[in-house]
Amino acid sequence: MIPIFILAGSIVLTATLDDTAVAHSFAALLPLEVSLSDYHGIEKVADLPRRLKTGSAPDSYAASRGDITLYAPWGNLAIFYRDFPSAPGLIRLGALDAPTDVRLEALMGRVRFERTL
Repeated sequence: MIPIFILAGSIVLTATLDDTAVAHSFAALLPLEVSLSDYHGIEKVADLPRRLKTGSAPDSYAASRGDITLYAPWGNLAIFYRDFPSAPGLIRLGALDAPTDVRLEALMGRVRFERTL
């Protein structure tokens, strides 16, 4: 498990990345700043600077609010703010640590991911 911060302006969220090869591949990019945009009123997405190693990741995943995922076919990061049914190519990286009163759907623009100490 890899604890991280997600920083968006004055918002600080804590999350934990899973102990999987693909999550470790994402953690190797940290600290990382990306630009989040909304995708279909379900998730926030961002391009990553390089493809992640997906290795033996499951073929599909059903996302829940607060999940941090990779959509392998496009190689982009996605943070879900609504539940989503199982989708081929969706791989869980981790999740927010606790329910938050932050409106995840309001997260936009530059966001920084970094490891906690």
